Amino acid sequence: MTHHSACDDSIIGGVTKPSTRAERRKAELRQEIIDTAFVCFAEKGYHATGIADIATELGIGHGTFYRYFSNKRDIIDHVIDDLAARIIDALGTDNAPDAATTLDQYRAQIDRIGVALTRILVADRRVAQLLLFHATGIDDELTQRLYGLLDTADTLTAGYLEHGVELGYLRADLDTLNTARAVTGMLLAGVVHGLRDPDEEAIAALNHAIRRLLVDGVRRD
Repeated sequence: MTHHSACDDSIIGGVTKPSTRAERRKAELRQEIIDTAFVCFAEKGYHATGIADIATELGIGHGTFYRYFSNKRDIIDHVIDDLAARIIDALGTDNAPDAATTLDQYRAQIDRIGVALTRILVADRRVAQLLLFHATGIDDELTQRLYGLLDTADTLTAGYLEHGVELGYLRADLDTLNTARAVTGMLLAGVVHGLRDPDEEAIAALNHAIRRLLVDGVRRD
């Protein structure tokens, strides 16, 4: 997990950064609690993890934890937020839906996205284990929230496809929304296969097959 770096008092991306050493340390500790909770939840499971486990792993008291988060259910929300932000950040500005203007650029974009997602979701198996297996069984509210992340992924992917149709390098008759849903399904299946069989060559071969479908299956003849 990525820790927030200390910086001078400023506003970056609309977010006010901590200005004093005490405020910076407070922000850093908050992130450290989120990072440690992620590890505990992913490795032990949400229900098997207690506040004491997180506090002990980090070397802080219970009171310190409760100064930042109200309970275990509160922190899992922040862990999910943090993971979602990591996935979005990994895509980068070069991989925005409207960045590609040709089929070759779209192909290169798909390759970059595939590498980024593999690095996050497969290279660190704990991310997928938490999102796909541990978090979905906590309660209905969180399950619905995770479904919302899938809807967001569908919408984002549909944006890539719609842009390609508009510029003419993808098929004009493409059902962009349902194709996007199919792409999300392929990616999830790829993650599950990667968890089951972490062999790097097998993962690379599966990713290559998925990327071919994402190009050859939708490109304009």
